[in-house]
Amino acid sequence: MAATPQFNEDLYKPLAELDPVVQNIIDKETWRQFTGLELIASENLTSRAVMEATGSILTNKYSEGQPGARYYGGNEWIDELEILTQQRALKAFNLDPAKWGVNVQPYSGSTANFAAYTALVDPQDRIMGLGLPDGGHLTHGFYTAKKKISASSIYFQSLPYGLDPSTQLIDYKFVHSQAQLFKPRLIICGASAYPRDWDYASLKKTCESQGAWLLADIAHTSGLVATGEQSSPFEYCDVVTTTTHKTLRGPRAGMIFFRKDLENAKDLERRVNEAVFPACQGGPHNNTIAGIATALLQAASPSFKTYAKQVIANAKAIADELVKHGYTLQTKGTDNHLILWDLRPNGLTGSKVEKVCDLVGITINKNAVSGDKSAQTPGGIRLGTSAITSRNLVESDARIVASFLHRAVQLTLALQKESGSKLVKDLVKVALDEKSEGSKGVKELRKDVGAFAMKWPLPGVDTANLEKPAGIDED
Repeated sequence: MAATPQFNEDLYKPLAELDPVVQNIIDKETWRQFTGLELIASENLTSRAVMEATGSILTNKYSEGQPGARYYGGNEWIDELEILTQQRALKAFNLDPAKWGVNVQPYSGSTANFAAYTALVDPQDRIMGLGLPDGGHLTHGFYTAKKKISASSIYFQSLPYGLDPSTQLIDYKFVHSQAQLFKPRLIICGASAYPRDWDYASLKKTCESQGAWLLADIAHTSGLVATGEQSSPFEYCDVVTTTTHKTLRGPRAGMIFFRKDLENAKDLERRVNEAVFPACQGGPHNNTIAGIATALLQAASPSFKTYAKQVIANAKAIADELVKHGYTLQTKGTDNHLILWDLRPNGLTGSKVEKVCDLVGITINKNAVSGDKSAQTPGGIRLGTSAITSRNLVESDARIVASFLHRAVQLTLALQKESGSKLVKDLVKVALDEKSEGSKGVKELRKDVGAFAMKWPLPGVDTANLEKPAGIDED
């Protein structure tokens, strides 16, 4: 083999040698995940095999178009990969290839949603989706009185539906009456912060009464749907979108499932494929598609079904413990992987509790709860159990996690009182002040969370030989 010229020497150096700065950032993030508890409902910990696939040589290849119809040569193995991924997607969700097809090229769930809208409706057509403060997603048509926030509200006329204030559940009868007046061309179901299952049959009847499409965005629950732990939308919907990195536990990407047997839309496959490329994005990320294929293989296994059951069991265990402590949960519990915790009765905001949890090694996110006036100043937090379940935690361990959360909220109350202010920055200032009482509580809880978290493995990481990297503050 010929000697490597000097101008290409960097191509063969490992990351730690070539770019130690980026390597250190990766090492610090690895340490954070190992020593903390990941409770963000939209996150998970993917497998070593998926990480190997996404870090593979497939990242080099351009493949605009569809298998067998590419704009570039040299795609024979990429075609094989994409067809395999499509087959595995249909198998994972128990779908008949004669009735359903799937596009596995979307870069994300948001991209998948907009491509699906592009395939189904025209600009300025009317759409309906669950409102963001009630648990919906930005891409389901969110806007405020002053601004259209999402492209889905910029390019389409959107009317959000909401929850019954008395039950905090979706009022399907009211959705039907709204649709009678609004006349939508598309109704979107699915959520990013709704802890209960969906009545797809009811929404289908509403769509049929209006001649509207029904699209389910199951980004959060797809792993639970694939394993039969949540209701399947495929019997009722025309199109189903999902991410691949939440409960499905794959790489960060999206998929669009579409009906192939509709008499009134025999061209839906073409419309979806053309909406993805060239309408909404360019060449697919083939390394990510490889990761999707591997994740779907895992999702079809018996062990993954056991995992999905445990995700829900852990969520229920945390919810039960929080209720025992007297806290308020939206819908008073959960059917899936997430918990929506209303902190307003405790005199706290989600922003404050999120910040304190960050300081003690618990990763959560502030979240709007039903009745909030603004999604920017939310009154709650959202919790999820997919990631901690991927670290082998079961119900008894989840109850310990709930005890940490209880301590974090009580600590937030104490810090708020000690700061004498309602501002997050003043609370954080007290929490970091070595002389404050609150600072002692932060250090104690951080120590306990770290000791607990480091008992568990971290997928894809040799934790036995993991060392604290430079740049991490001493506890």
